[in-house]
Amino acid sequence: MPTFQRDVRVHAPFETVWDFHSDVAGLEALTPEFMRLEVVSVRGPDGEPEPDVLETGAEIDMRMHPLGVTPALSWTSVIVEREETDGSAYFVDEMRDGPFREWRHAHMFYADDGDTIVRDRVDYRLPFGALGDAVGPFAKLGFEGMFRDRHGRTKRLLE
Repeated sequence: MPTFQRDVRVHAPFETVWDFHSDVAGLEALTPEFMRLEVVSVRGPDGEPEPDVLETGAEIDMRMHPLGVTPALSWTSVIVEREETDGSAYFVDEMRDGPFREWRHAHMFYADDGDTIVRDRVDYRLPFGALGDAVGPFAKLGFEGMFRDRHGRTKRLLE
């Protein structure tokens, strides 16, 4: 399965960066406008609507209409893992019912001398069977631009 990974150093305290990414508002703030993301609903692990923190078991229903010219894409992301220790934390979301055959996005955070290292790692499989597998590695080109934008937004919002 292809993997994309990108790191960025954010000149902000670990707790600030972790808290920002632990809320669905962080997802909305980091998604480029051209993707036209709409968060349809958020449910906590016990089904409560609009939880303050995205804990393990939380589900996020989203719709995206890239550039306004493609058909709208809908999917659900589920937080399948989340852990915080002294100076590091991570959570993993997996796509359910969406445009990729598989999507697993690990969001990792490490305190580093007053700054925070943010690491995004995406393991994915494109649709369309063998054709998707053949072109899957080239999707990294699109991911690079998207995550460069996300990381730039993170720095602008938190530094």
